[in-house]
Amino acid sequence: MLTTIAYGLAIALNLMVVFIGARFLFVPVAAAAGYGVPAKQDGDRAYLTIKGLRDGTYGLLGLALLAFVGAQAEAWFMLIVALLPLGDTLIVLRNGGTKAVAFGVHFATAVALLVNAALLFAV
Repeated sequence: MLTTIAYGLAIALNLMVVFIGARFLFVPVAAAAGYGVPAKQDGDRAYLTIKGLRDGTYGLLGLALLAFVGAQAEAWFMLIVALLPLGDTLIVLRNGGTKAVAFGVHFATAVALLVNAALLFAV
């Protein structure tokens, strides 16, 4: 049962990150607004594309680790990658975003990653 939950959560989290990356690539302005720091209509495209590629790549890497290496590698990956949404929390707070998005989206994501890492280490 624990294995199913740990793997299922890892797959779901990685797929969500792939989705977020795709959203930044295909609808970057809307994705930036959802991130918590709206983008300028006539600028920021390069940075939004970078974010999309970063997120998509991390999601695919997480899936590959889980599929080809196993739970232990995925747990370490999740533990380290949790730094990204923690940083995103600070970015949103420092750039005029709301506390609701900073903590309700980004900080909560970091917590979910850390919980999933703990579950994967326990498998």
